[in-house]
Amino acid sequence: MKAVIKTGGKQYSVDEGSIIYVEKLDNEVGSEVVFDEVLIANGIVGTPTVKGATVTGEVIKHGKNKKVIVFKYLPKKKSRKKQGHRQPYTKVEIKSIKVK
Repeated sequence: MKAVIKTGGKQYSVDEGSIIYVEKLDNEVGSEVVFDEVLIANGIVGTPTVKGATVTGEVIKHGKNKKVIVFKYLPKKKSRKKQGHRQPYTKVEIKSIKVK
């Protein structure tokens, strides 16, 4: 089964057994997470979501992405600002896709 879920303001296309990286979730490692906002499930397109459809996954780990350098400057003003940012993520393995 295939599904498209929405979490963290982004949409992810998932299969059973697939691994996805989503915006940081508050669940602990090893715990189960349920995604209720299912946009497409098994060829059924929701308006805007498929009623009664859920996608269940398991949290594998939490981490941070590679550093992104943010550099701002104003020309001719001797103003420079250099910052680094590492976005946190959660690695989730999809266990099951259910449609009622």
